[in-house]
Amino acid sequence: MTEEVLFESEGSRTRGEIAQYLRAVADGLDGDGHLSLSAGGESVDLAVPERPTFEVKAERETGSGGTDLSVEFELEWDEGGEDTGAGGDLTIG
Repeated sequence: MTEEVLFESEGSRTRGEIAQYLRAVADGLDGDGHLSLSAGGESVDLAVPERPTFEVKAERETGSGGTDLSVEFELEWDEGGEDTGAGGDLTIG
């Protein structure tokens, strides 16, 4: 499988700024499923189907520079199709 990065943005943000980005994603998903991502000269528009696969992952990575913790949220779907995969109950709080 070949992976093509359509958009990428990474940088230090306050928790409040991150919450605003996540609220904008939530609003897009609650609405018509349309997400527009842009930073600098890059941008991409995505139409998220009604039932994408949703992955939440918490990781601890230890290396020579210390220990990094992360939480990743990922939406995935077949281009031009719907994903109907079922997962277990998820609670975030």
